[in-house]
Amino acid sequence: MNKKVVVLGLGKSGYAAAKLMKVLGANVTVNDRNDLSADRHALELERQGIKVIGGAHPLDLIDETVDVLIKNPGIPYSNPMVRKAQKTGVRVITEVEIAAEVSEAPFIGVTGSNGKTTTTMLIGEMMKGSTHQPVVAGNIGTALCSVVQQVSPQNVLVSELSSFQLLGTETFHPEVAVVLNIFEHHLDYHGTVENYAKAKARITLNQTADDTLIYNADSRRCVHYIAEVSKANKVPFSTTKRLPEGAYIQDDVIYFRNEKIMPCSQMGLPGEHNLQNALAAVAAARIYGVPAPFIAGVLRSFTGVRHRLQYVDTIQGRIIYNDSKATNILATSKALHAFPGKGIVLLAGGLDRGNGFDELVPFLKKADIRAVLLFGQTAAKLQDACKKAKIPIIKTVENVEAAVPEAFALSKPGDVILLSPACASWDQYKSFEQRGDIFIHDVNKFR
Repeated sequence: MNKKVVVLGLGKSGYAAAKLMKVLGANVTVNDRNDLSADRHALELERQGIKVIGGAHPLDLIDETVDVLIKNPGIPYSNPMVRKAQKTGVRVITEVEIAAEVSEAPFIGVTGSNGKTTTTMLIGEMMKGSTHQPVVAGNIGTALCSVVQQVSPQNVLVSELSSFQLLGTETFHPEVAVVLNIFEHHLDYHGTVENYAKAKARITLNQTADDTLIYNADSRRCVHYIAEVSKANKVPFSTTKRLPEGAYIQDDVIYFRNEKIMPCSQMGLPGEHNLQNALAAVAAARIYGVPAPFIAGVLRSFTGVRHRLQYVDTIQGRIIYNDSKATNILATSKALHAFPGKGIVLLAGGLDRGNGFDELVPFLKKADIRAVLLFGQTAAKLQDACKKAKIPIIKTVENVEAAVPEAFALSKPGDVILLSPACASWDQYKSFEQRGDIFIHDVNKFR
């Protein structure tokens, strides 16, 4: 290969990309703004002959001799290193592009504003009933570059893909692309909804008529920005109308191309939004020939992804759900809609990204909320929304740890205690995973 490669950002994707490029014979330099002198991954890369530079972003790393800049998906294109690379004519990509170039296995790519993780995991489980052995990776936690050398044409890579990742692709070409929804999200990164939608649309950009696009026919943006521009064979799904050419619900039964799959009431996942996720997963699995009874079995037994409306346990009669991955208003509104007839004590708050929470008010009003416990930078803004929704009890606490005992005190047997923050976690926690793990640990103290 003998390419000169700079990997910008030593996260999971950067670490995996650096290792893969070294194996492929590239001259690799990893750069991260954080001090990496004691970082175990950095030390390991150095032992493998990879140059690691931490503590700053030296612009002189980028010049005409660099062939490729592989950037961490979260690093914006306004970053000076990225800007210089673009100005210099250096190829700027994310690790998804490299993984796709190396992989012998076909891809099922899943994107959307919400539901990606659940749908990816559902497809992964369903694909166990196909002739392809599934490997689940991508934005779901395992970098694609860490698995592509181990896969073969007998595998299928079921990949969760964010808009950040897709924006850094050029030739990426999934055999099946799934687009769940497009809402106003990550505008601090993309600038406009149109830019965000166009980044999502890159999942189908290189598809041909031999490929398949599964899309949400109930989403105007999915239809306009994705389906209308795709050259792939189109398979729609809908929870509101019968679609003989796709997946749909009729008389509380899930169908795919008029074939009955199972009653909605038998699904293991709560919430109407999970019906959309299920329809998308059903379509992908049936396209690969997975038998309907196997698909139905997965839908009955699958009870959720960790931190995404995850059922934790019933403790002292309280039904505990961990939805720490709900980092925006849409995700929390869907969680609130998932428990009709149940009293809810909601735990919410986190990083302030500058937005208000008026959009959440109708969902707060509609749900039977006993109390709301607020924490983090957005506590005051959320308090205003809760007052508009006339929530009877609104309390501000220091953090999730302080919210848990209050939630038990303010709830009664039969109620749902729901962590669904509507905000990112970085003001108080390293990640939404850490926030959710702390919540689970603390509710377990009440066993």
